Amino acid sequence: MEPEIVADYACETGEGPLWHAGERRLYWADIPKGRLFCYDPATGTHAQIYEGEPVGGFTVQADGALLLFLTQGAVRTWRHGVGFEQTIVPDIEAERASRYNDAVADPRGRVFAGTMPPDRDHPSRLYRFNTKGVPTLLFDDLGLSNGMGFSPDQTRFYHTDTRKGYAIHVFDFDVATGELSNRRRFAHVADADVETEGRPDGLTVDAEGRVWSARFGGGCLVCYDPDGTEVDRVPLPGARNVTSVAFGGENLDDLYVTTAGGGDREKNGENAGALFRLRIPSVRGLPEFVSRVGLLAGKV
Repeated sequence: MEPEIVADYACETGEGPLWHAGERRLYWADIPKGRLFCYDPATGTHAQIYEGEPVGGFTVQADGALLLFLTQGAVRTWRHGVGFEQTIVPDIEAERASRYNDAVADPRGRVFAGTMPPDRDHPSRLYRFNTKGVPTLLFDDLGLSNGMGFSPDQTRFYHTDTRKGYAIHVFDFDVATGELSNRRRFAHVADADVETEGRPDGLTVDAEGRVWSARFGGGCLVCYDPDGTEVDRVPLPGARNVTSVAFGGENLDDLYVTTAGGGDREKNGENAGALFRLRIPSVRGLPEFVSRVGLLAGKV
């Protein structure tokens, strides 16, 4: 399947596509404009369902709600058709001038979430939230925390730093504790190539352990084997700033891709800010983990 546009809201920064298995719908955000959207592939319909505080990342909770990572370190639950339900974290003092930037649930229902600083003089940070909603600061020296994912055997954690080294790093992951160790570079864009190649942004991992990375400024998806070797590259027509990617659909064989720059299509491409869908033969994803942050049945 060639990349097709399934929804076009000319997003300033379309981000965070996430398949909600319980609802059989895809959610995604336009972060700076504080908008959330959903798409139902069964009917081909889509809609804006939220407008308010910027949503820098979100996960699907085990009870079907969305866990929204907002500004100033706040984390709240929100349900389609209901609205906000519970405040898990009202704020984090160190993040009162920042917002979140991408989040992912782990196999035990914890969530890893990174931040976008207000300017380059402030650090980007990565936190891990346990199921009680307590954050642990993991790193405070990042350029811009971005796309994350887990290997199919749950032994590896991938993390993107879009600004510092233009790199994706891989860690050993302890599923029992959520601890990360043995950080090493998995893939990167050389400084001299950034203007033409773009920077790594959001990512997802397929059922064979390949890493699919969006290229902001590069107009494409780049696929890496588990050893970090590039094995495929998929251009997104008319969209220079490709921001994130996720698997969805009944068989998790549809790739949904968000893009940015809809406010200046002359510069960023005629389809900038649109949501794309494509399918690649023999490539499928795995179900995303659900978060259990703040749920009574959750275990730390």
